Amino acid sequence: MAELLPTPSTATRVVADAPTGAPILALRGIRKSYPGVIALDGVDFDVRQGEVHGLVGENGAGKSTLLKIIGAVERADAGTIELDGRPIQLASPHAAQAAGIRVIHQEFNLFPALSVAENIAIDHLPSRHGVVDRRAVRDLARSARDRLGVALPLETRVDRLGVADQQLTEIARALSADARLLVMDEPTAALTEHEIDALFRIVRSLRDEGVGVIFVSHRMEEVLALSDRVTVLRDGRVVGETARPTREQIIRLMVGRDVSELYPDTSADIGGPALELDGLSVAGRFEDLSFTVRRGEVVGLAGVIGAGRTSVGLALFGLLRPTSGQVRLDGKPIEPRTAHEAVKLGIGYVPEDRKALGLVLALSLRHNETHPILPWLSRLGWIDKRRERLTVEERVAQLEIKASSIDARVSNLSGGNQQKVLLAKWLEIKPRVLILDEPTRGVDIGAKAEIYQIVADLAKSGVAILLISSDLPELLGLSDRVVVLREGRQLATLDRADAGQEHVLSLVTTGAAA
Repeated sequence: MAELLPTPSTATRVVADAPTGAPILALRGIRKSYPGVIALDGVDFDVRQGEVHGLVGENGAGKSTLLKIIGAVERADAGTIELDGRPIQLASPHAAQAAGIRVIHQEFNLFPALSVAENIAIDHLPSRHGVVDRRAVRDLARSARDRLGVALPLETRVDRLGVADQQLTEIARALSADARLLVMDEPTAALTEHEIDALFRIVRSLRDEGVGVIFVSHRMEEVLALSDRVTVLRDGRVVGETARPTREQIIRLMVGRDVSELYPDTSADIGGPALELDGLSVAGRFEDLSFTVRRGEVVGLAGVIGAGRTSVGLALFGLLRPTSGQVRLDGKPIEPRTAHEAVKLGIGYVPEDRKALGLVLALSLRHNETHPILPWLSRLGWIDKRRERLTVEERVAQLEIKASSIDARVSNLSGGNQQKVLLAKWLEIKPRVLILDEPTRGVDIGAKAEIYQIVADLAKSGVAILLISSDLPELLGLSDRVVVLREGRQLATLDRADAGQEHVLSLVTTGAAA
């Protein structure tokens, strides 16, 4: 395995087993500054024909800026860009597309009211005597679709497609324009595991045809599985490049510390039972669950998609009605019928989808954080603005939330800071029990480490935490005990010492111990 060493103080690249052959696109010495910020500082980066080049780094490392320069949305302050070994000036996104460079952003650039076929052919609509040739549009779209080997419904309006098919439409559109270089920014963020597998097959097929692919993702396992080569950015500089990195090596380069340092000491003085489930069932979701979460303890729920983990959280927070069984809080039976009742009982819930269920993106950090405690901040129906501001500023400082002010819109914050705002929102109720459903989904490694420390501090303060996570190392790294679910049933409850990764993975996937 190629050795990959950190170079925190320089922009020197560690190159190992790099693909041979001339690059399709090469960026040399790229610099880009914004007022008060050096976004890129002498970056060298290239992508070759028939390779998938992974690009990773924390939020703020410079990935987005580099992609904008590649797609000609931004222009570099210094440095050169070469296409097939020749210097080129990319004056606009249209010029980049004409050069065979297509960027597929997280937010798709599709026309919702048009059909799949029309979206695929939109950049070069075939026409006859100034009139769009509908038959030629269908033929062009069908050719691009068939090249992908998928069953896209060409006559269907794009706004009636699921996320996966919209993404395939974007890829087909790029292929119809003879894209030589495909840039994919967080392409799996909203996909299921099955859809991710299908996407990976398509990307590998395109690579085998000679298309160059830049793959950007926070999901380390996907980068490692798909990429022929990986480049790591930190603070606007390239700090590593290799063909065969390990997860640990990449994390060390991204954050300047070993993976073992990501998980803080979660040992706490564990008290008596805080939350008890006794034969709890929700018809069609899960059945006969019995386990306890004690004060100061982190209990993880392990299981694949469909195992019932999220449904457990929803039932405890009053968003699903149990059909049988009992829940006790500090020894007393409870039956929260709404989220409001759960909050009054001291139960907080950080949902899996922070944007749809956890935050109001159009509102400020301040308004999002204080929403659950507005009655406590009010006197005679009027909000005590000074008390509200002091409350929010104290929590922002405690959780090190990075924002221009407490009145900044949450939509303008990074994923990691949005997640911290969501945590802050529930910390304000001083929870006795906190349910965390995928608490680090879509955030970078550095933000993950900060959230892990918050979880550890909460446990040490006596909060009982139920942790739901698809990231098995995360689940095992934080949990004192792990409850294993499969197809809505409880298979095992394991102490930390018994919850080895292979053992848990075998249970959740096959139902049997390794």
